[in-house]
Amino acid sequence: MANILIVSCAKIRDISCVACLKCFKAAQLKEGEFAKYDSVQIVGNSSCGDCPGLVMPKVGLVMEMSDYLDREIDAIHIATCVVKAKTTAGCPIDLDGIKAKLEAKFGKPVVLGTHNY
Repeated sequence: MANILIVSCAKIRDISCVACLKCFKAAQLKEGEFAKYDSVQIVGNSSCGDCPGLVMPKVGLVMEMSDYLDREIDAIHIATCVVKAKTTAGCPIDLDGIKAKLEAKFGKPVVLGTHNY
């Protein structure tokens, strides 16, 4: 089972994508970027930390808490809302750069996207 942390956009979350229902649906049905896993368990869902560029410390806090609670995280998914915010709302995040930084710092694969809805 793949234990997944989803990182969503702090500005869009609960505005245009209420309660991250699309991400949870895709994970449950193994659709979109979750299709590659045999089974999926969402162990955490956090915002990016808001602009400008607070995703590294925010994910750092999540990873510390997951260690404390003995909740293994196998992969980090940057939610579709973050990817869309970059292309449609002028989000300043460097997706490829943050992917590389997260992978280097935490040793977990980072996937850009969650679903196609």
